[in-house]
Amino acid sequence: MVFFLLLECLKRDWYSFSLVNILLTGGLGYIGSHTATVLSTHGHTPILLDNLSNSKKEVLGKLETITKTKIPFIEGDVRNERLLKELFQGFKVSAVIHFAGFKSVSESVAHPLSYYDNNFNGSVVLLKAMRDFGIKKLVFSSSATVYGVPQYLPIDEKHPTQPVNPYGQSKLMVEKVLEDLAKSDPSWRLIALRYFNPVGAHPSGLIADEPLGKANNLMPRVVQVANTPGEVLEVFGNDYPTKDGTGVRDYIHVMDLAEGHIAALKHLEKTS
Repeated sequence: MVFFLLLECLKRDWYSFSLVNILLTGGLGYIGSHTATVLSTHGHTPILLDNLSNSKKEVLGKLETITKTKIPFIEGDVRNERLLKELFQGFKVSAVIHFAGFKSVSESVAHPLSYYDNNFNGSVVLLKAMRDFGIKKLVFSSSATVYGVPQYLPIDEKHPTQPVNPYGQSKLMVEKVLEDLAKSDPSWRLIALRYFNPVGAHPSGLIADEPLGKANNLMPRVVQVANTPGEVLEVFGNDYPTKDGTGVRDYIHVMDLAEGHIAALKHLEKTS
């Protein structure tokens, strides 16, 4: 079965569950790294896979400082079938949280093939490898971008999915694969989490949203501008129904989001 969940519907009673070794694709990225700290702190073993295309290897050392434990890390691409086979042979993986993916809307418009290859094809390769090794629990880090232009507010899980850019399309395409996979084999346990903009940092301050190059998301861009003399923050829009005509965004703290992904794992175990 496939569940499509907004984070408000997840309860925080997830700390104790039997899943031990959890593979986090994109594990050194913003959300993946914060999720790794929560898993490790509560006795589970995050196994991190990341190709470092938009993350830094030094994050691993920071995670180990936070968690006071050694964290397995494999540098590589989720599209590498041979690497996934070796990984699943070397680790007894209980479940997967799939973060690996490009996430810039503007970049997806300029380079759609890269987004479909990385986000969609990468997910298919991962699912095939999971199937071959009998690993059938997955939490997919999707996006509220799949809803497109809101038809009503607040958005809920029943809102129509009409993405308006290749990034959103690539996420929805993966969701459709998960639906079809669950229909073909009910033993799969799959969740897609659709959420809005994550912000914030780990309480330690050691890890945060630190993209390579110019930030595409608003909050890290604000930080970059504040720390760079001469940089300017561009604000777009002047006809929204707000006090100053600019847009209003919904945000979720990254630690709440990390807990939400693990709560989803707990939910999958309950429904096994």
